[in-house]
Amino acid sequence: MDSTDLGDLWDRVFGTQPAPAQWLVVVTATAALIAVVPNVLWRLSRNAITIAHEGGHGLIALVTGRRLQGIRLHSDTSGLTVSRGRPTGIGMILTAAAGYTAPPLLGLGGAWLLTNGRITLLLWVATALLAVMLVMIRNVYGALSVILTGSAFLLVSWLASPDVQSLFAYTVVWFLLLGGVRPAFELQSKRRHGGAPDSDADQLSRLTDVPAALWLFLFHAVSLCSLIGGGRWLLGL
Repeated sequence: MDSTDLGDLWDRVFGTQPAPAQWLVVVTATAALIAVVPNVLWRLSRNAITIAHEGGHGLIALVTGRRLQGIRLHSDTSGLTVSRGRPTGIGMILTAAAGYTAPPLLGLGGAWLLTNGRITLLLWVATALLAVMLVMIRNVYGALSVILTGSAFLLVSWLASPDVQSLFAYTVVWFLLLGGVRPAFELQSKRRHGGAPDSDADQLSRLTDVPAALWLFLFHAVSLCSLIGGGRWLLGL
């Protein structure tokens, strides 16, 4: 690849692209909402949220100096991330808190990129993160899920027209923002009925002596604030 090709690639990835028309932004939000609200679709689409959830655990584990052992994604949309290091302390706390907060925060970051016209960059960053995550996947279903998701991002970013890239990116970001809200409510419902005794909120409670309900409130606050802030950016409000 010569310098001209590299320059073209640089401009393609780091250049700016025009945002879709306002009505198309609303259409992408509606499409994401349809993927989140009906239970029959959510049982499938929630796999993407689980990828972001477990990826959040894994990324923060690495950032805080823990040794990431592996990630598993299951067909019931649950997941497990295993890391080694001190069983207590700030690194473990941040790692445990990263799961439920990762999807909405990724959506918020994506909304910021889209607001600044970095549509292709968003797609390439997402592809790179999924490629890194694939290395740490330790089961077949998880590997297949990440490969299919990463392939979709790669194909759209490399082959699709700018208009298709834009619609895909906006739909994905809306999905992270909207889909990031529902898991905390699901966890709250399970805990109300005596389920999920070893949830992230309960683990954080044992690590910090802060009631699990307050950690659950944090998950709600992060997801709802991300949705409000990211939604305002995407809609140009």
